[in-house]
Amino acid sequence: MTVVWVIWAAVVLDLLIGDPRWLPHPVIGMGKVIRRVEAGIRHWTKTEQGQKRAGILLPVIVVGGSFALAWLLLELCAAIHPWLAWGVEIVLIATTIAIKGLREAGLEVYSHLRAGRIAEARQALSMVVGRDTGHLDEPEIVRGTVETVAENIVDAVIASLFFAMIGGAPLAMAYRAVNTLDSMVGYKNEKYQHIGWASARLDDLANWIPARLTAGLLTIVAAMLSLQWKKAIKIIRRDARKHPSPNSGFPESAVAGALGIRLGGENSYQGVLSFRAYLGDPERPLEAEDIRMTNRLLLGVSVLFTILGTAALGGIAAAGGRLWI
Repeated sequence: MTVVWVIWAAVVLDLLIGDPRWLPHPVIGMGKVIRRVEAGIRHWTKTEQGQKRAGILLPVIVVGGSFALAWLLLELCAAIHPWLAWGVEIVLIATTIAIKGLREAGLEVYSHLRAGRIAEARQALSMVVGRDTGHLDEPEIVRGTVETVAENIVDAVIASLFFAMIGGAPLAMAYRAVNTLDSMVGYKNEKYQHIGWASARLDDLANWIPARLTAGLLTIVAAMLSLQWKKAIKIIRRDARKHPSPNSGFPESAVAGALGIRLGGENSYQGVLSFRAYLGDPERPLEAEDIRMTNRLLLGVSVLFTILGTAALGGIAAAGGRLWI
């Protein structure tokens, strides 16, 4: 049952302290390694085909290295004392999830909007999205916030916990490396379409199951919160695959349906307009309260998945199954 309380301890630790700025975060180290490996690939491979083949090295080195380092650290700690290994495992898993950080990012925008501070709300949103925010009115600020919180329920919470439950801290760290790679080089533009293709495809694959689990859990939590859970199911089926990402449309469409709002539309990236397919029906205008409700969905899904996941782990352990192979 050690696995169960390690997962719960990691979740509680994240809820209590999140990611303190004074504490070095593994993602920073991953980012530095990614940049160095990318620079090396670009130096030694000048052709597009060469970069495409060499792009496979990025996930092999970064993801494989993250798994290996976490595993080695835990083995060294276990050789000293099992309690030390458990403590380090809790901390490592906690660094891969961001329930507190995601909630606070949404609440910061929400508090500015409630106080009528539009400029501050735009600035707060700009810290968590890639789109231009300087021209956005309140409904568009709300849309951007709801979309990023909904999407990151998968990336920042459920997927990390999913892999932690399967393979402990090493697999959770490997997933975080996959996600970091995608956020840095997984773009379909001229600079990254060759060198980053493998990283982008691996991220799509890693999030495939967690995204769909998240959508299902969102409908359950929506029912618990007396939201439109039946509408959420309808919108998932109708709109989820309209999103350019094979995974992000599932949590976003679930939230849109549950709240009775429409997400998607026109965004601007460095002055270039881009249209994203609509998700949901515009039953009413977007309002600041939608951010708070999305945060409630985030917290509910995080707790529900932890309960169900650790219950499954406990059942496997009780049946004599081996965990964290």
